[in-house]
Amino acid sequence: MRDLLRFAVSRFNEAGLFFGHGTNNAHDEAAYLILHTLHLPLDQLEPYLDARLLPTEVDAVLRIVELRMTSRKPAAYLTHEAWLGSYRFYVDERVIVPRSFIAELLQEGLAPWVDDPASVESALDLCTGSGCLAILLAEAFPQAHVDAADVSAEALEVAERNVADYHLQARVTLIRSDLFKRLKGRRYDIIVTNPPYVDAAAMQTLPAEYRAEPRLALASGEDGLDHVRVILDQAFQHLNPGGLLIVEVGHNRERLEQAFPHLPFTWLEAGGSDEYVFLLTREQLRGH
Repeated sequence: MRDLLRFAVSRFNEAGLFFGHGTNNAHDEAAYLILHTLHLPLDQLEPYLDARLLPTEVDAVLRIVELRMTSRKPAAYLTHEAWLGSYRFYVDERVIVPRSFIAELLQEGLAPWVDDPASVESALDLCTGSGCLAILLAEAFPQAHVDAADVSAEALEVAERNVADYHLQARVTLIRSDLFKRLKGRRYDIIVTNPPYVDAAAMQTLPAEYRAEPRLALASGEDGLDHVRVILDQAFQHLNPGGLLIVEVGHNRERLEQAFPHLPFTWLEAGGSDEYVFLLTREQLRGH
């Protein structure tokens, strides 16, 4: 297995693959694909490095290494799984590969912004994709009913599978909606959203791995803020008093603050940075 790992890292580097869908370097990507293919624990590489493999196992590893190189698809699409912390989700080309910084915040229960998780009775995951954040909302706030909305019917099919895998059908409702259009009259204690936020220039230069994902889940107009503008314009109507809006905007912090200088964004620490996710309360949105 040590030889296969070395071989895969060399081939990935030679091919100039791009990483960013769960791993950020050739070694970690190769280790993940090998461990997954051999049905080994994903956090236990070292004990197996000197294991001898059956010829069929070697062939299976070589096939997935070659497929990663030739298809240029994210590893998650080859293995049909993505991880957010300890949570595993089914994924395929119908959805963006889960990688939201909001997941980290939800696994901490949105502390200190939420004092009592039991006090949260309703939540919305807008642009839900695979349903991963909706599931994490339901896990973090056990008394909450969660709506999970997405414009893509195909994405909601994937979300339905993940919701069923976590046995949350009674607490998570999937809704096909273009942002808030089909959510009229619904109000929530918490709204989280990881909307499309890639600008037009960046869309033209995306690596092949990102172009494999649904364009609908990435592109957001000339400056990357088309979806966020609608969210900021309409979120107030869908929040209960004291409600929280939490939005991921990628690398658009400076652009967003220039576009909305009157909004008192609170930037949350996630992924080792306070550049990617902001929080606003309903009361802060009132005048917008």
